[in-house]
Amino acid sequence: MSLTQQPQFGVGDASFQAAGAEAGIRRLVADFYRIMDQKSAAACVRNLYPEDLSLARDKLATFLTGWLGGPRRYAERFGPISIPQFHTRWNITQTERDAWLACMQDAIALQPYSATFADYLLAQLRIPAERAHQASQLARGCPMS
Repeated sequence: MSLTQQPQFGVGDASFQAAGAEAGIRRLVADFYRIMDQKSAAACVRNLYPEDLSLARDKLATFLTGWLGGPRRYAERFGPISIPQFHTRWNITQTERDAWLACMQDAIALQPYSATFADYLLAQLRIPAERAHQASQLARGCPMS
């Protein structure tokens, strides 16, 4: 790759590397949950989690590691996951979805990511966030607009 070429995020481990590999992803996740604890607007989504966030941090970090093209740590440790199906246990409205994404946006902004990767990552995270929202609402018989 020449110095003028940008890595093609989403191909191979380019996204994983751009996120700082496992250490960088763990920093992102730690910042994400810290922000969630601090933002009053995120209380609606924080209330979906247990008080102790240790397991949630570990699961999100291991999921993101594989999702971004790194080692498939989540499947190795916790088995397969369907993001939409997993989240049907909670009532995830647009409010929770948006609060989750706002916390992630703030956490991403704290990372030493390039602007291009930060934008890419947030755009990619909107997809599973929306799928979790839709699956949660469909599980409750709520019509989707």
